[in-house]
Amino acid sequence: MSYTLKQLLDEGTAFLENKGIMDYKTDAWYLLSDICHVRRVDYLIDPHMPVDALDAERYMDCIRRRGDGCPLQYITGTQEFMGIPFKVNEHVLIPRLDTEILVDTVLKYLPEEARVLDMCTGSGCILLSIMASKKTALGHGVDVSPKALKVAMENERQLRETAQYEYLSTGGPAVKWMCGDLFENLTDTYDVIVSNPPYIPSGQISGLMAEVRAHEPYLALDGKEDGLFFYRRIIAQAADFLSDNGMIFFEIGWDQAEAVSELLESAGFHQIQVRKDLAGLDRVVFASIN
Repeated sequence: MSYTLKQLLDEGTAFLENKGIMDYKTDAWYLLSDICHVRRVDYLIDPHMPVDALDAERYMDCIRRRGDGCPLQYITGTQEFMGIPFKVNEHVLIPRLDTEILVDTVLKYLPEEARVLDMCTGSGCILLSIMASKKTALGHGVDVSPKALKVAMENERQLRETAQYEYLSTGGPAVKWMCGDLFENLTDTYDVIVSNPPYIPSGQISGLMAEVRAHEPYLALDGKEDGLFFYRRIIAQAADFLSDNGMIFFEIGWDQAEAVSELLESAGFHQIQVRKDLAGLDRVVFASIN
């Protein structure tokens, strides 16, 4: 069957609506735009433009995947974060707007020529956004998942090939990706440790949106019994890997600020602060070693 852009969009929209997808109109359009390489203005000028049969087949296949609950970002393979398009797949969490608060907070305190460690790096979006925004001497990203690190390395490669990110152009600051269980393979010290660790209590994962619990990596969600497992482990060792004036920054769940702050205080950290997200919920806890 031959399709025009409008016919294909109408069919995709109706399919997603029938499947109960909340943003069915938006998602149907994004998939059309991504697969058929069409801009909104082009569609408005000529919605009856014919669509290649293979593109139409690919579009409806993607529509069916979206209707089955696969996140849009895993279908298109990208998600924008801090104004940068990052590659994502089922091996990494989808970067979220809340995490931009974490990056923004780090950038406010990051010294020049800093050494930055991103613990539980996933797609690498936190570390690479920091390094694309402000010159650093070195960035290390650590994750226990080799498949996640493969995504992070691909994102670094793509950014280095994009001239607008001058600090990540070829010959820019060193980036190193390491596979391991938190600090086990590290010997360096850092001016900043930043982390968005798994923080969902195990018992709450089954109550998450189906798109999250069924498609995003469980390993990157599960914060064990009370959600604080990785905060405890990172904080217990962080001082050994921080420079004299080093700082640590965490993304947290909306109800974890007090608990994480107490962990930092008990470990001897100072100047503990909490920053809220755009919804007014606690989102970032950060502190200084001195």
